[in-house]
Amino acid sequence: MELINRALEFEQRKMRSLSTSDRVKISREAKALILDLNQIYKQKKDDNIMDIMKRLTAIKRKVEKRLKGRLL
Repeated sequence: MELINRALEFEQRKMRSLSTSDRVKISREAKALILDLNQIYKQKKDDNIMDIMKRLTAIKRKVEKRLKGRLL
């Protein structure tokens, strides 16, 4: 349950005015949390865990979109 608490805490963080290195750290942390939660989900099949993973994935995509920039 500590992992779920870490994921919920990660979700509540402020994501404003981040440097590039902060965005990279956030992206990596989100990926690690998602993969760890996925291991738990495989065993328990709890829908709440799936919802948390979906929300973390949305945050990760948003951060990565900003990292990659716009394609011209």
